[in-house]
Amino acid sequence: MLIVFQSILPIFLLVLLGIALKRAPVINVELWDGLEQFSYWVLFPALLFMTMAKADFSNTQNLSVSFAAIVSVCVMSGGLLIAWPLLSKLHVSPAAYTSIFQTATRWNAFMALAIAAKTHGPAGLVMVGLVMAAIIIPLNLINVTVLLWFSGRDRNYRAILYRIITNPLILSTALGILVNLSGIHIYEPVMTTVDLLSQASLSLGLITVGAGLRILDALKPKPATLLAVVLKLIVFPIVAVGVGTIFGIKGDGLILLALSAAVPTAMNGYLLAKQLNGDADLYAAAATVQVIASFVTIPAVMATVAYVAAG
Repeated sequence: MLIVFQSILPIFLLVLLGIALKRAPVINVELWDGLEQFSYWVLFPALLFMTMAKADFSNTQNLSVSFAAIVSVCVMSGGLLIAWPLLSKLHVSPAAYTSIFQTATRWNAFMALAIAAKTHGPAGLVMVGLVMAAIIIPLNLINVTVLLWFSGRDRNYRAILYRIITNPLILSTALGILVNLSGIHIYEPVMTTVDLLSQASLSLGLITVGAGLRILDALKPKPATLLAVVLKLIVFPIVAVGVGTIFGIKGDGLILLALSAAVPTAMNGYLLAKQLNGDADLYAAAATVQVIASFVTIPAVMATVAYVAAG
């Protein structure tokens, strides 16, 4: 476990740097919104494009892990939907439920990709990138549908579909896969430029994760916040490892599948909660506590699964 912790410690140090820089008087506060948008629209799509364009789709384990990730998301989402009547009896509001649902199923790909690259090198980056390519569309469909269903707003599914298919992360992933499978040759200086952008994405993405955290929310977490933490950092990895084991996934594939499930929730779900009448404050609190708790839970999950996978 110590080796795993030391391997991912630089990732968490970048998150801590983001926390410190956001609160330091040396950087204009307007930078952070722009940096978040720049990462979302430019840097992260560049990373996904390069990852998919260079991915080895002949590796059957990569495809098995991706399929297992889709099934894991569906199992987790189904369990949460079944749990809604019980949660409602415990006085969880529909808005709070949507934030629990989002923070329990979404994952912070910035952290997953960075940790995979650090612990498993290029092969780990490709595998987690393929997991993201596989689940990004169903995950967004499920979460947006849940938000609209419980928000009380008109359910404009055409608008939902448009937002999903114009998502830069989806588009860049699809473009990278197209280039890979079709053998299209892109002018080398252009590919080098995209590659340079992709190299900046992980470090800046992790810094923006830290900048977006709300530390005060972690001091006195509410029961709903703690529930979201347990569901995401403990229950989801167990579900993913169970599904992966059923699919016969072993070794690094099982470890990286568990990692993808064990990282905290994605920060962009907070904006979705604000736009679609979710409980944005609960989302922010859950995301913050998840990141802090994951300092311990991610090494524990990876070390445990590595031990199990070793047989």
